[in-house]
Amino acid sequence: MAIQQRRTTKETDIFVKLELYGKGVPDIQTGIGFFDHMLTALCVHAGFDLTVQATGDLQVDCHHTVEDVGIVLGQAFLKATQQRAALARYGSFYVPMDEALAFCCVDISSRPYLVYNCELINPQVGAFDTCMAEEFFRAFAMNAQITLHVNCLYGKNDHHKIEAMFKALGNALHLACAKREGYILSTKGSL
Repeated sequence: MAIQQRRTTKETDIFVKLELYGKGVPDIQTGIGFFDHMLTALCVHAGFDLTVQATGDLQVDCHHTVEDVGIVLGQAFLKATQQRAALARYGSFYVPMDEALAFCCVDISSRPYLVYNCELINPQVGAFDTCMAEEFFRAFAMNAQITLHVNCLYGKNDHHKIEAMFKALGNALHLACAKREGYILSTKGSL
């Protein structure tokens, strides 16, 4: 079942439609070309059908749009994973992108946390401020209520490093969202 989520502020208007068990079909329009490319990579590698329609104050910079997309996508993911006890819960994945190597671990735990390790050299890739990669991952993790560790182990090209991280996240989410039967993966008996 597709989840729809919208958030409208004085800075942005974000609409997200998310189907966890889709075919990796993207319909992404944020006004930030590189960010569209990253969200497309995330959706394809996760196997999600994902629509993102975002307008924001890009005349200021990309900060509000990128962060708010992370917030709304996280909120949609939280709704889509309400039956967390029926999910694999954990996922981790390495992705090489030419000279760069990224690793991502996910715990669909209802315990929001972000660990982010990536040294980026350039201030921008296209119209995307590279510092916004971390802000997107944080906004997504906090609003999805997941524990997320995203690491770029090495690389030289910032485009490759960021893309590897988004693809690693997509693959890790795909694994963590796998349906499972049996007992809850928690010593507490609930997530």
